[in-house]
Amino acid sequence: MSQTGLIHIYTGTGKGKTTAAVGLATRALGAGLKVCYTSFHKNVEKYGYHEVEMLKQMGATVLIFAKGHPHLDKSIKDETVKTEVYEGIEALKQVLRTNPPDMLVMDEILIAVRDNYLAEIDLLDFVNNKPKTTELVLTGRGATPNLIAIANYVSEVNMIKHPYTEGIASRKGIEF
Repeated sequence: MSQTGLIHIYTGTGKGKTTAAVGLATRALGAGLKVCYTSFHKNVEKYGYHEVEMLKQMGATVLIFAKGHPHLDKSIKDETVKTEVYEGIEALKQVLRTNPPDMLVMDEILIAVRDNYLAEIDLLDFVNNKPKTTELVLTGRGATPNLIAIANYVSEVNMIKHPYTEGIASRKGIEF
């Protein structure tokens, strides 16, 4: 790994943000780098996000936090999500202190900021205090101007057309 761990953001309304982050993590694993892939607001057990299992098989450490979102599951309470997001941030701080990976992916963390489960200042503090050699990847809709300003790579994925609008349901291996 290079001595400089840069910051990547994949944001926007389109499909492909997580896919881009998983692709980058796969490339890093293929190059022999140590990868920690984390996910926020996704219930892996319920929806079977298959990329998680593949990343594990390839040697990535996988951690799942805040398994869901009140917009998609009305039984989930806002306070519960907020607590789980902050517990995730604390767990990742410990990972970075004790066994920092070459790459840390924080999938959908930007949703936590957008929906007020994580204060922007707390994510900025996390980013600014990561080990200098850890490559950091943040995904999700609604990247803030302050996060964009400190990132080295910013990709905005926007939906122009999606089969869902034509009544085509999500397909295994493509959307999930």
